[in-house]
Amino acid sequence: MSKKKKLNIKKAIKKPGALRKELGIKKGKKIPKAKLNAAAKSKGKKGQRARFALLLDKLRKKKGKA
Repeated sequence: MSKKKKLNIKKAIKKPGALRKELGIKKGKKIPKAKLNAAAKSKGKKGQRARFALLLDKLRKKKGKA
């Protein structure tokens, strides 16, 4: 019986708050889903960070259901 490998998310997030700064959203406010989806389509680090944020959102929802 194999154990499920856990993801170490803390190591994956190199610069906390970087996406928020790029999108121009103040600290403590939620990033709107529409802005996140639009940023995910862009290239470079901004798009990479936005896609990762969407992935984390999906993981959080999945964890809450189980």
